[in-house]
Amino acid sequence: MNDELKYLSKRVTRGLMTRRDFVGRAAALGVTAAVANTMLASAAKAEGPVKGGTLRIGSSGGESTNTQDPAAAASEVPVTNLRMWGEPLVNTAPDGGLDFRAAESVEASADAKTWTFKIRQGVEFHNGKTLTAEDVLATIQRHANEDSQSGALGLLTDIESMRADGDNFIVELGIGNADLPYLLGDYHLMIQPGGGVDDPAAAIGIGAYMLEVDEPGVRHGFKKNPNYWDDTRGHADEVEVLVLNDSTARTAALQSGQVHLINRIDPKVAGLLDRAPNLSVKSVSGRGHYVFIMHIDTPPFDNNELRLALKYAINRQDMVDKILRGYGSIGNDMPINKSYPLFDDTIPQREHDLAKAAEHYEKSGHDGSPIILRTADGAFPGAVDAAALFQQSAQAAGIPLEIKREPNDGYWSEVWNVQPFCASYWGGRPVQDQMYSTAYLSTADWNDTRFKVPEFDEMLLAARGELDEAKRKEIYSKMGRMLRDEGGLILPMFNDFVDGVSNTVGGWSEDPNDQMMNNLASVKCWVTA
Repeated sequence: MNDELKYLSKRVTRGLMTRRDFVGRAAALGVTAAVANTMLASAAKAEGPVKGGTLRIGSSGGESTNTQDPAAAASEVPVTNLRMWGEPLVNTAPDGGLDFRAAESVEASADAKTWTFKIRQGVEFHNGKTLTAEDVLATIQRHANEDSQSGALGLLTDIESMRADGDNFIVELGIGNADLPYLLGDYHLMIQPGGGVDDPAAAIGIGAYMLEVDEPGVRHGFKKNPNYWDDTRGHADEVEVLVLNDSTARTAALQSGQVHLINRIDPKVAGLLDRAPNLSVKSVSGRGHYVFIMHIDTPPFDNNELRLALKYAINRQDMVDKILRGYGSIGNDMPINKSYPLFDDTIPQREHDLAKAAEHYEKSGHDGSPIILRTADGAFPGAVDAAALFQQSAQAAGIPLEIKREPNDGYWSEVWNVQPFCASYWGGRPVQDQMYSTAYLSTADWNDTRFKVPEFDEMLLAARGELDEAKRKEIYSKMGRMLRDEGGLILPMFNDFVDGVSNTVGGWSEDPNDQMMNNLASVKCWVTA
């Protein structure tokens, strides 16, 4: 019976038999419709990509204030949208290598100061314009402009000059940097016609899908780009992104079949959800981290004794056990872990120590007024519960931590990077230089702890130009220790990326670079039923 149904299921996936006929034949053999549909889904996955249909995604991290301007993307929904309509020069592949997109190759001089990206030929923007090296130049120039407020600004500060030369985009650096391709693969740097200068939020790119519906905070609709250059991606005819910031609502939407994919499954329900018959929970460890960030230029967080008091007060293992339920590992108040090249595992782990927390708090001279920590459900899965755990342990050390719960809508525009103490998250970056340049370089627009230390900047630049890996590792180690001991980052845990996938979806694969297959599930996956 099984052999016969396997044969028939392959006929369905090849268009030689209807689904109804297959289910009817299965019923005659005593197989339920649910089991028959599962067999069809498995057969479709084995056969390879299925073209057509509508892929629906339920995602957290969407707000009414969202825009399609790549420079402003700061949470999951905007990044998912960017990945559909746009592409950068390169992406980081799941194995850590380069996946060439707008560029088809790259070459560097021996000192890593001159980089030449050969731009892919025959590629069209959604408006019919042909991609050129001039478009790439204009795009990078726009994000490198200090007035751009781009999340990628800190990555581009070492560029001395750029030019387009025929099919080539050429970058000249003041200091050699072997990681430059990874920096220029940042998701903010989606190549736009004319650099997007005239209308940065037009969502015109070279991606697999074209934007049709744009309702920020509600939903976004896309249709397949008929002239897309890569036939290994963009399998569905349409993709719909539903903004579901509430974890319970997202989970229910996946269970009911309203959506095929969801991000940020709450670890509290992941194990139970994975036992559901029509879906599976996918988790992969990587560089993502859940954090509490303090502006070190704003009282009372301009006092390092107070910052250390809060760092010692937090119980990291408790966070991993109760918030992540094992889907992650403890952090050490620096954004780098063993997932990064050149990580120094000899840096001492900061432990939970109420006596030290109380000692540093007393030394701070704080007046005892409430220390306000802002959080929201959408800050990260379990953020409100994590803040409550933090409050309990802080109070045990005599620290008057007070929690203020904020609404999800507007959190990433009105609270994060605005208020002096809040919950947040980072997806991590492929290399240490990119992580530090994005969030801890003095000039970075996303320096969300206001960590502006000339010595740290000098070390970052020195590391870029150091081609000896042992010496470079030593510099990164000093940077990590400085940030750990002097910065405004409280990093209790590195999170696994935990996503939910319907059994009617094919093409899913692990990618440690970010949630939802580095936010590329929408273009790499397909619908099998």
